[in-house]
Amino acid sequence: MKYSETFKAKMVEKMTGPDACSATSLAGETGVSQQTLSRWLKTAKVRAVTQDDNPPKGSSSRKRSATEKLRIYTASSVLKDDELGEFLRREGLHEAELRALQKEVREAAVEGLQPKAKRRGLSGEQKRIRKLEKELKRKEKALAETAALLVLQGKVQAFLASQDEEGDTES
Repeated sequence: MKYSETFKAKMVEKMTGPDACSATSLAGETGVSQQTLSRWLKTAKVRAVTQDDNPPKGSSSRKRSATEKLRIYTASSVLKDDELGEFLRREGLHEAELRALQKEVREAAVEGLQPKAKRRGLSGEQKRIRKLEKELKRKEKALAETAALLVLQGKVQAFLASQDEEGDTES
């Protein structure tokens, strides 16, 4: 059966709105199959995502913002293989770039799920490095002070030696 775009939009709205219901329950109410409703929802999500800020062709994934990468990741994750090729051409991406982008987004998501204390906290290795850097600065400062004292001591000795010579010449 062929449904109008208006009808499809209303069904999608019912599945996504503030009082969203599942495709299964909506199928029971309307008589439209659950698979059809789910496909409409999926298509609507892809359209919504791909209509936002389409980048110029040929742009590299390295030049994309985090929002753009998330948009591409979300849109590509719901596509079938035949739809994915068209999507990649439209976005100006190669499949390898998409895989790298997907990996980057997943890693960022995992990092974002870690407790804040753990994200902000330093690893054992980082703590050790900070401690060693602090100790190095302290030793460099002590070495500079020692060098300054040695220079000063040399000047004092030179001054005293010159005083002794002046004293010897006056006698």
